Amino acid sequence: MRKLIVAQFITLDGVIQAPGGADEDVDFGFAHGGWTIPYWHDDIGQHFFQSFSEADTLLLGRKTWQIHGGAFEPMVNDPFGDAMNAIRKVVVSTSLKSAAAWRNSTLISGDVVGEIRRLKEQPGKNILLDGSSVLVHALIANDLVDEYVLHVYPLVLGGGKRLFADGMRVNLKLIESAALPTGVLYQRYEPVR
Repeated sequence: MRKLIVAQFITLDGVIQAPGGADEDVDFGFAHGGWTIPYWHDDIGQHFFQSFSEADTLLLGRKTWQIHGGAFEPMVNDPFGDAMNAIRKVVVSTSLKSAAAWRNSTLISGDVVGEIRRLKEQPGKNILLDGSSVLVHALIANDLVDEYVLHVYPLVLGGGKRLFADGMRVNLKLIESAALPTGVLYQRYEPVR
């Protein structure tokens, strides 16, 4: 069975909202977008490329899919953009009518848990999810996540969309950890089942 890997940039207080830019996701008045930028280190990119190279499918919620697609679909002759455009993408949404806006995308709009279980049973490499705060809560609640790849940033934002929903208990086993020069901690966890 394929592994479903959740890869996130996360603050010490669990926030995953808008790590890449000021206007990335301003839901609920979030004003801290782009909080990862001062902490960039090349190892972060290397960790992403390692996870990406072991996957053949991206699983995304609607908003993250639209943000990523808007950024990468227009890219041509860019190694990162070409890789993001070429990989299979599965978007989960009840409001989208089509996944045609970003090449190599398919849409799941009903029986999300069942469809993702079936996706995991298909042959192939890992399935990678980032962002997608609503979707990730459903995946965690239904015990569909096989590994968490986290870059933990040394800051507290005090509010925003979080990786783990309030009241949710998840027991994890640390399988890898490394401190980066900018204060970010790279950590990999497996759920304890």
